Amino acid sequence: AELSVEECCDEGVEWAIKNRMCASLPLISESRECSMSQEQCCRSQLQKQSCSDGVEFANARGECDSHAAENSTCEAQYFKTCCYCCLLGKAAQVQGHSCDPNPKMGHQCGIVFRSCCGKGPEDIDLSISDDAPKKQQVEISKEELDQEDPYLHDGCRGGGPCSQQCRDTGSSYVCSCFVGYQLQPDGITCEDINECITGTHSCGLGQTCVNTLGSFRCQRDTSCGTGYELTDDSRCKDIDECETGTHNCPPDFICQNTPGSFRCRPKLQCMSGFIQDALGNCIDINECLSTNTPCPAGQICINTDGSFTCQRISPSCGRGYHLNEDGTRCVDVDECSSPNQPCGEGHVCINAPGNYRCECKAGYTFDVISRTCIDINECRRYPGRLCAHKCENTPGSYYCTCTMGFKLSADGRSCEDLNECESNPCSQECANVYGSYQCYCRRGFQLSDIDGISCEDIDECALPTGGHICSFRCINVPGSFQCTCPSSGYRLAPNARNCQDIDECVAESHNCSFNETCFNIQGGFRCLSLECPENYRKSGDTVRLEKTDTVRCIKSCRPNDVNCVLDPVHTISHTVISLPTFREFTRPEEIIFLRAITPTYPANQADIIFDITEGNLRDSFDIIKRYMDGMTVGVVRQVRPIVGPFHAILKLEMNYVMGGVVSHRNIVNVHIFVSEYWF
Repeated sequence: AELSVEECCDEGVEWAIKNRMCASLPLISESRECSMSQEQCCRSQLQKQSCSDGVEFANARGECDSHAAENSTCEAQYFKTCCYCCLLGKAAQVQGHSCDPNPKMGHQCGIVFRSCCGKGPEDIDLSISDDAPKKQQVEISKEELDQEDPYLHDGCRGGGPCSQQCRDTGSSYVCSCFVGYQLQPDGITCEDINECITGTHSCGLGQTCVNTLGSFRCQRDTSCGTGYELTDDSRCKDIDECETGTHNCPPDFICQNTPGSFRCRPKLQCMSGFIQDALGNCIDINECLSTNTPCPAGQICINTDGSFTCQRISPSCGRGYHLNEDGTRCVDVDECSSPNQPCGEGHVCINAPGNYRCECKAGYTFDVISRTCIDINECRRYPGRLCAHKCENTPGSYYCTCTMGFKLSADGRSCEDLNECESNPCSQECANVYGSYQCYCRRGFQLSDIDGISCEDIDECALPTGGHICSFRCINVPGSFQCTCPSSGYRLAPNARNCQDIDECVAESHNCSFNETCFNIQGGFRCLSLECPENYRKSGDTVRLEKTDTVRCIKSCRPNDVNCVLDPVHTISHTVISLPTFREFTRPEEIIFLRAITPTYPANQADIIFDITEGNLRDSFDIIKRYMDGMTVGVVRQVRPIVGPFHAILKLEMNYVMGGVVSHRNIVNVHIFVSEYWF
């Protein structure tokens, strides 16, 4: 018979109360109205239960965040919504605020807010339906009614005109649908979305999409076969005919489920030795008629009720004899094969017909006093004659052993040297010696003082002379060492220990432009644009030495330029010098030599003065005057240690003074680059 909408709704509510979920709700009717009513009532009951749980959690805990649940499920959202709204209502009550909620909170949240604000937990009514029993009506005025229930004129009160969800906008209302439904053109009715037609389902290969109200399910294309049913996740599950009552067992039989089927078993079970017929009667089994005789040879089988007995048919045998396997004749008992050793330790048992005798084993002698066989100690009786090294006595015999470093020969008596090196006892090299062995190590390793077997790497870099093995850095490797240079600007010398500077200017591996001059320094290069000032021109005699480069500018006055002619500065030179960081700085290092050119006036009337006018940071340099080979030379010295990287520009002046007036002056700008490494 066709079910009513109320019966379908009751089934949905009962399923929600029992399972607390609606995902696998079994539809009890093919009617669309019944399915919609069953699913909607299930969801409504589930929402009500989740909301009640949220209110109870808020009253018990005073917070909502510690509740462990899947936040993505609808039930968890209803739980948290009611929990939060209840906490807001309780907070309004404590702070003395009004219990009228903000309409923007929503209809359901407003009900929970007012309940938790104005009543205790036991008084909270979360029902949102209009089916509750009506109280006795009392005549009240419209103004009192508005003050009592501010949602009286809410267009969505009681669900409103919408078929599913309603939202009051003040002047009107807006209808919306649950997930899986779409709003119809009338703006009120909701219709199920067929995900199988729209292609929004997630069914894979081998599955067929089956539309359901508000959702869909994936069904396998192939059937599961007799005795199985298809689950919601497209798996085949055995049908328990005994539980579902679809079996056809008689009343006196018990249904036993089997995979894909079932079996009927009688309620009365027969004891062992009986067989049950089709009617459930127990019939005795005659074991004596079976093809496999239950009794051994020489015995006869006698059937009994539910069992059988075996009766021996054989003659009796005398002492020392017993029946054969067939039970037809007597054979001798081999007493010597018994595990109990009838003769005892040190004896040999010799079997005889119907009897046995005992004799002493080899290595034993008969003791007339104890009348037993006792062991002969061959090592004590024949000392030094049986074994080359050591003799060990055993019950009835003996064996030879060798001292450490030797092994027993093939004759079992002599000892020969054991080559321990064959078992690789040493970590590197092994030398066998008579009765022992000696370990030694390869070059770059040393034998451990602890075990005398392992070889330890010698860290050449940590030796007292290790700091001088490599000019820059020493890296220890197993059995040796390696010297390295800075990552750029240097290369390892052919002797694999020193570092050589790479002259990028000569190798043309620099990136200086056409208007720049490349100057090589320790570990790199510099691109400098050294132009001559006004009234000076660059001389063609640029000097290139091992670690210095010089550009000289000489005076070149325009005609009738009196100021230029009277200017005492005749030359301006630019010199680049690269210095290492000295490893041991114990005395001044002479780095630049300025040779004075004697002017045409008499030398005894002129004086040459050398001076550092600029760039002498931390007074790291000085200049002294010296006479060499008849010439006056200004020697620039480094007087303080400098740790690179360091760059300074020294401005040097060489003044020719005559009569207290500078008549001639040469200026030298020295670019000093100090490398951070030393070699």
